[in-house]
Amino acid sequence: MREINSRKNYLRNEKVNTIYFGGGTPSLLSPDEISLITNTIINSYNVATNAEITLEANPDDLTKEKISDFKNYTRVNRLSIGVQSFFDDDLDYLNRIHSSYQVKNSIENVLEVGFNNITIDLIYGIPSLTEKKWKENLKIFFEYKIPHLSSYSLTVEPKTALDVLIKKKKFENINETDNINHFKILLEEADKHNFINYEISNFALAGYYSKHNSIYWLGGNYLGLGPSAHSYNGKSRQWNVSSVKQYCEEEMPENIIEEREELDKDQLYNEYILTSLRTSWGCDIEHIKNKFGEKYSSYLITNINNVLKEKRVIRKGNVITLTNKGKLFADGIASSLFYGL
Repeated sequence: MREINSRKNYLRNEKVNTIYFGGGTPSLLSPDEISLITNTIINSYNVATNAEITLEANPDDLTKEKISDFKNYTRVNRLSIGVQSFFDDDLDYLNRIHSSYQVKNSIENVLEVGFNNITIDLIYGIPSLTEKKWKENLKIFFEYKIPHLSSYSLTVEPKTALDVLIKKKKFENINETDNINHFKILLEEADKHNFINYEISNFALAGYYSKHNSIYWLGGNYLGLGPSAHSYNGKSRQWNVSSVKQYCEEEMPENIIEEREELDKDQLYNEYILTSLRTSWGCDIEHIKNKFGEKYSSYLITNINNVLKEKRVIRKGNVITLTNKGKLFADGIASSLFYGL
């Protein structure tokens, strides 16, 4: 709350359209604690009356009573449930503490209490996840009539427990062919159920896009609060210390900022390319010309031709979007269009 109050000027009184409790396990907080933080933000910032307020939650935290309290006694109006899979062997592989039963029970309780703006996440590319099981995961998701899905490929980060177990040959490693196949199935099934793939890893029915995450992808300004939180104001980026202990012990909120960086035009252009290409809105050549200058729009037009020939992107007027084939190579395509690197 001290940090919230100390950052009042960061967004220059811009309207705050979204608040997102995430980046850890915020569902461990009580409804009173969630309300205390939310009300502090509302009292300190220009928050829209219809702001999207999302709470990330683990299935094992969501008792029916707690869900009801979140709905009735806080301003939270969107829940993001960390499901990952509806199968216990996949959850074991991922070292999750919740079970398939808890996952389904938590979703059913959330729906029964009356939350209608819900998202879950599912992970594909897990070695224990067969094509049949992946299709079943998606089938269960669509049967619940949840309006939003975030779905990510499993990645193994260096020095994590999973990385160590794979190197010791105790766990099977990721199969790239399975990964690609799972993603193709995801695109097909989403399309069958009228879900829009509005960002590579995100699918939603019309009207249920994540307003919060869309701010990141569309280059909007945001303020991050808490350990490791990142903030961006259109010109610079800053991030807080990662140590929870250091964050909690520091009495002066201004001292928890670990670093700031001023972004030059090359960096801002490159970030726009990276984020916009991931979305269904695509990369707008006219926007680049107006915001960054003709040098950058001309550079993009010159360098996009090879990608167009490979049918990994399509161009309609001034807008460039990825094809389904291109979505498999999104980061590589973006980096091939970066300026100054």
